[in-house]
Amino acid sequence: MADWVINLIEQTRYVGVFLLMFLETVFPPVPSEVIMPIAGLGASRGQMTLWGVIVAGTAGAMFGNFFWYLLARVIGIKRFRPFIEKHGRWLTLDWYDVEKAEKLFGKFGSVVVGLGRMLPTVRSVVSIPAGLLHMRLKSFLFWSSVGTAGWSSALAIAGYVLGQQFEQIETIVGPLSMAVIGLIVVAYLYRQLTWRKRHPADETASPEQPESR
Repeated sequence: MADWVINLIEQTRYVGVFLLMFLETVFPPVPSEVIMPIAGLGASRGQMTLWGVIVAGTAGAMFGNFFWYLLARVIGIKRFRPFIEKHGRWLTLDWYDVEKAEKLFGKFGSVVVGLGRMLPTVRSVVSIPAGLLHMRLKSFLFWSSVGTAGWSSALAIAGYVLGQQFEQIETIVGPLSMAVIGLIVVAYLYRQLTWRKRHPADETASPEQPESR
């Protein structure tokens, strides 16, 4: 997998880093855990600058993040209500949960997005709830940029420092990614076992929520 990524980056430099990180965010063909360390390795060889690699990778990922945010925002969460009402059992969601999530994003949207960008697996999908729940665009772009820059920088610097041994990064990030996926699966199974749909009488109508911070 890494060979063609290396060849593309060697031939196109920053453009390749930008394009790969954009595609990784929109439709992940290659994980950022491979792209950015290879780009960092190229910087250590003098093919690019480390700062240039970080900027190109962050910009590419942010274009992908904005794509998903904008798409989700155009669709809007209200259009999903019939689907959620019908398939809530398997989604482990009812409309009450959606309203709670909307309030949560109203208070802690910046924290959720900022930290989510630095977590494997989560970083690729956090744009969707942010868009669906109408997180304020300025906050989304700022905190997404902070988290994405942190993640891209860490991987690029690791590749720069480790040089040819950048594969060692996977020995750290790989188990972390699997742990995050495992937690998501466990949480889903727990909700499946304990979930019950609330009766409409139990749900209180909530006023229109302002855009999340």
